[in-house]
Amino acid sequence: MIIVTGANGQLGRMVAERLLERVPAEEIGVSVRDAEAARDLGARGVRVRRGDFADPDTLPHAFEGASKVLIVSTGTTGEAAVRGHRAAVAAAAAAGAKRILYTSHMGASPSSRFVPMPDHAATEEALQRSGVPFTSLRNGFYTSSAVELVRGALETGVLAVPEDGPVAWTAHADLADAAVLALTDEVLDGLSPALTGPEVIDMAGIAEILTRLTGRPIRRVVVSDDEYRAQLIDHGVPESSADLLVGLFAASREGDFAPADPTLADVLGRPVVRVADYLKSALTTRG
Repeated sequence: MIIVTGANGQLGRMVAERLLERVPAEEIGVSVRDAEAARDLGARGVRVRRGDFADPDTLPHAFEGASKVLIVSTGTTGEAAVRGHRAAVAAAAAAGAKRILYTSHMGASPSSRFVPMPDHAATEEALQRSGVPFTSLRNGFYTSSAVELVRGALETGVLAVPEDGPVAWTAHADLADAAVLALTDEVLDGLSPALTGPEVIDMAGIAEILTRLTGRPIRRVVVSDDEYRAQLIDHGVPESSADLLVGLFAASREGDFAPADPTLADVLGRPVVRVADYLKSALTTRG
């Protein structure tokens, strides 16, 4: 049985849906914090069980009978995230999984200034110590995050963010397809190469794309880290979230999210989604 954690989240749900196209439903299980929210998967024959990384006692039942476990990284950061990921790795090993897969990040590093990246690095260490064959999917930066970063600029015409660097933006759908292939065909092993979109684009480039797509000028303005943080807090963003976003730009300046790598397209056997196409679709959906 293939177990997918976090199947109520965006990436985990995409993986579960795509697995259903390749694997009989009775060979798929999902481990979710809210089993009721995954009831539709249960109706299609998927085994749905409650599993919470923050409550390790729930994991043996959730992972029971696992041949492979995909650990989708949590939305928390810091010690809580690392502790939860380590508990999931240990539970997968104890369940007898023959391979443990984890959704890591191309920027995973103990020294990164973007808070989730040291967490990913620590989890990769746990995978290496587990004694179980593993695949750490070093995903590129989600293109959906770019949509969130520019949301205000679409209203004001000004994209005012800190100095940044190039980012290999990558679509959730492409990463979900790669995860499914890793689960079913074992196309990747150990620490994967960076799984990215086909190009690196900075915020100035994003502003140019938005200008073309919307037909109205989107001007890129550089503000200091401190000014950006203060603006976020003034708009009600919690300090911890503001610090995280400031760290994102600092890490991009240091090259944590570049360069682009061809591995994802090679694994999928097709072109991957370009930033302009993703943004065009997002703007169409937004109306």
